[in-house]
Amino acid sequence: MDYTPATLADRSRMLQAIGLESTAELFDDIPSIARRTHLDLPEALSELEVSRLLRDLSERNADLGHHPCFLGAGSYLHYIPSVVGHIIGRSEFYTSYTPYQPEVSQGTLQTIYEFQSLIALLTGMDIANASMYDGASALAEAAIMAANVTGRDRILLAASVHPEYRRVIQTYVQGLAFSVISDPFGSSGTLEPDQILPHLNDDVACVVVQYPNFFGCLEDISKLARPTHDAGALLVVVVNPIALGILTPPGEMDADIVVGEGQPLGIPPTFGGPYLGLFATREKYIRNIPGRIVGATTDTRGQRGFVLTFQTREQHIRREKATSNICSNEALCALASTVYLSYLGKTGLRQVAELCLHNAHYLADQIAAIPGFQLAFSSPFFNEFVVRCPVSPETINARLRDAGIIGGYELGRDYPDLADALLFCATEMNRRVDMDRLVSILRQVTAHVVPAAAGSEGASDA
Repeated sequence: MDYTPATLADRSRMLQAIGLESTAELFDDIPSIARRTHLDLPEALSELEVSRLLRDLSERNADLGHHPCFLGAGSYLHYIPSVVGHIIGRSEFYTSYTPYQPEVSQGTLQTIYEFQSLIALLTGMDIANASMYDGASALAEAAIMAANVTGRDRILLAASVHPEYRRVIQTYVQGLAFSVISDPFGSSGTLEPDQILPHLNDDVACVVVQYPNFFGCLEDISKLARPTHDAGALLVVVVNPIALGILTPPGEMDADIVVGEGQPLGIPPTFGGPYLGLFATREKYIRNIPGRIVGATTDTRGQRGFVLTFQTREQHIRREKATSNICSNEALCALASTVYLSYLGKTGLRQVAELCLHNAHYLADQIAAIPGFQLAFSSPFFNEFVVRCPVSPETINARLRDAGIIGGYELGRDYPDLADALLFCATEMNRRVDMDRLVSILRQVTAHVVPAAAGSEGASDA
């Protein structure tokens, strides 16, 4: 919408209508000491000059279109087929609002229904909702849902779950009578059944794990499911949907609730959002699931139709018994993921996952072969892995940035025990030439460090 400023004549008429002589009189009630009469702003620019300035500023960004990226940690660069943009950019999808009136919202309702069907199939679960804000809020809602289902108030949260997701859970439950226990990860980088057994009692509502976890390692979901269920708790699994192109779905390993970030499915990283929360569960929990659910039905003429169903949401009825206080779905992002999955199909999604897997293992092998670098964990991994470095991760990332490469995630931000480690990611977007260049720079950064250390150890042994 164009901005049309009020003219001097307009302002004069408005002041006259309210009985004032000047605009300054509007602020008489504000103490003069609190008024800022001068702003240190540069001279005004023309529209053309502003466009050039903003373009020049944007070109200073290390954007993913011009720089090889090995940064994942919850947001991933994948190729998005052009058909995704063409379809979600159609006006009937791009401008549609919430589908309260099914008689005029059949198109939107059907796209949501197809999205739910695809996510249920991908996760191996019975039902999925119409999406949530993002993966973090979906997980927080899952933990609260598990507490409501079981009537318990403790959440057992693996330390290998994304640290930002764990902080969001803490924020969600701080006003509730829930407690959160965070279990450490073992030397393999995963959570073992014997680690959770001491904590499993009549108060634990759920065990939360990530698959693959934040370090890229593959948790053994089936081994965690049995002790969790024996204790009467639910198993909540956070997934990377691309990984499910080749991994066994959590639903086939007795997970009760599956959530995740849908961003890898046809949505660009875009500086952190908007994203897409995935939420799927067992049919027996359909009345406990947060967010919207679209169901298929038959109208009075016998034709197939779609409606919102099980609407115990706070924007409808039973507000005090609503399943969630935050239930808006990301319909346009969900449509993007629906188009992406439909276009790729089962075989295409598997091919993308395999490319991610092969690229990550190639890069990990190359880095591990550099003197001074070593893989931090022994567990199998998907498209991310942790590397311990002989020099500070900050130094390495700075050198990579100077070379036009976006490096890994510095794990010391969240894990003091991994202050010397970087989390690297590889997807189908990483070319072999870029991976080799990354490895070459790592060799250069550490060339003057590792040989000297090795020499001193040899002298000590002698």
